[in-house]
Amino acid sequence: MAVRQALGRGLQLERPGRVSSPGAQPRPLGLPLPDRYRFFRQSVAGLAARIQRQFVVRARGGAGPCGRAVFLAFGLGLGLIEEKQAESRRAASACQEIQAIFTQKNKQVSDPLDTRRWQGFRLEDYLIGQAIGKGCNAAVYEATMPTLPQHLEKAKHLGLLGKGPDVVSKGADGEQAPGAPAFPFAIKMMWNISAGSSSEAILSKMSQELVPASRMALDGEYGAVTYRRSRDGPKQLAPHPNIIRVFRAFTSSVPLLPGALADYPDMLPPHYYPEGLGHGRTLFLVMKNYPCTLRQYLEEQTPSSRLATMMTLQLLEGVDHLVQQGIAHRDLKSDNILVEWDSDGCPWLVISDFGCCLADERVGLQLPFNSSSVERGGNGSLMAPEVSTAHSGPHAVIDYSKADTWAVGAIAYEIFGLANPFYGQGSAHLESRSYQEAQLPEMPKSVPPETRQLVRSLLQREANKRPSARIAANVLHLSLWGEHLLALKNLKLDKMIAWLLQQSAATLLADRLREKSCVETKLQMLFLANLECEALCQAALLLSSWRAAP
Repeated sequence: MAVRQALGRGLQLERPGRVSSPGAQPRPLGLPLPDRYRFFRQSVAGLAARIQRQFVVRARGGAGPCGRAVFLAFGLGLGLIEEKQAESRRAASACQEIQAIFTQKNKQVSDPLDTRRWQGFRLEDYLIGQAIGKGCNAAVYEATMPTLPQHLEKAKHLGLLGKGPDVVSKGADGEQAPGAPAFPFAIKMMWNISAGSSSEAILSKMSQELVPASRMALDGEYGAVTYRRSRDGPKQLAPHPNIIRVFRAFTSSVPLLPGALADYPDMLPPHYYPEGLGHGRTLFLVMKNYPCTLRQYLEEQTPSSRLATMMTLQLLEGVDHLVQQGIAHRDLKSDNILVEWDSDGCPWLVISDFGCCLADERVGLQLPFNSSSVERGGNGSLMAPEVSTAHSGPHAVIDYSKADTWAVGAIAYEIFGLANPFYGQGSAHLESRSYQEAQLPEMPKSVPPETRQLVRSLLQREANKRPSARIAANVLHLSLWGEHLLALKNLKLDKMIAWLLQQSAATLLADRLREKSCVETKLQMLFLANLECEALCQAALLLSSWRAAP
């Protein structure tokens, strides 16, 4: 009886002009359907119910067996679709709950200068050691902040304290002088040859360097208010474990630091070097001091295939974070990736050097390319094909949404122990403007097949054929931690959610049992903090298709 009443009510919802059941009162013309009924009509469940009602009507009217079977099969099929949709909703809800938990758990390492909120905004606050390295636009030095009394006494005894920044000397063998403090910080001194000497002009000219700056990095005395009020300033990047963090940013007079006259005399002010082109004031950035760059690490170490996969995964996690924030790095290379180690000696990678990044609030990742003078990025060798082959024009736009992901694919060759195919000379050298996928060198057989296939996918010329950084990261997450899940012949969403819940419990337990999270635990926490059901399903389908291919 209840079913008949429901069917009767449903049949009364037919639009005017259509045949309704006998005795039903037609709805007045122009009267809109209530929202709940409109949703009923539009939903898959509503469509299935209508087909089932029509089947009942046709069955009573003596329709043939074939017609009844077709309508019944179609109605049951739509019922299965509705069941699949309910399963998808359950999966999406579970992913959101897991993501919320690990977003809170996946907290950043605390800023070492948090407890010194009003310190560190002057160059004179630091003891500066030897040069760490230099690039095309800056020199980097190791540094410390001698706040402890014993450090101050040692500095006074060595005659290091004066009007300018304190400099700690090293012996002839490059080792720290006895009693010298450790150097937890790195100070990046930008070379200023075109920004003038005012703090406002310097901060504006070098604003891209401030994209990974912390909220309090510009709270010092130099130009912070002016910079923050600028509407044309770049985006401020939310923190991420695989991206460098700038703790302090300030302008100061250029000092004569160790090795300056030998390494970069032309960038010095004329009062240090008569032919110098530099202004007397520039921007300084204070960051964590990392042991080495990725290039230096790979010159000394050959990681295993599993470890190399985790290193590539870390770069994809960092790039995905940039894409989600609408930022493109545009200068990814092994020299701009820093490395430190966990307690087990596993490397943790951090993307640095944002001087060439695209972080414009107005354009996001779609850069108008109306003139050839528009800056396309830094490293030309690792410039994605859609960027290197772009032609300027009135309506031309360069899409950077997958450009950094392409660069990760090229760097992966270095991580897995091969020469980067887009560096070097001769027949082995490829150019992003003209290479074909068939020319990409084969990776060693020791590299897992899924990883080899993923690297080739990342280096596809057409950006729309490349997986996004998120899907690529999920592919590696699944291949690393979900082998038994992928082995299932009939992978269902409910099975995947059960696996995700197991992963969540195991990761929380591992994080609690260790004083310092190891690389694997940190990666699993990142995976669960960025969990999206649709992207995870796409990664699983991609992996399945690769495994099914001959």
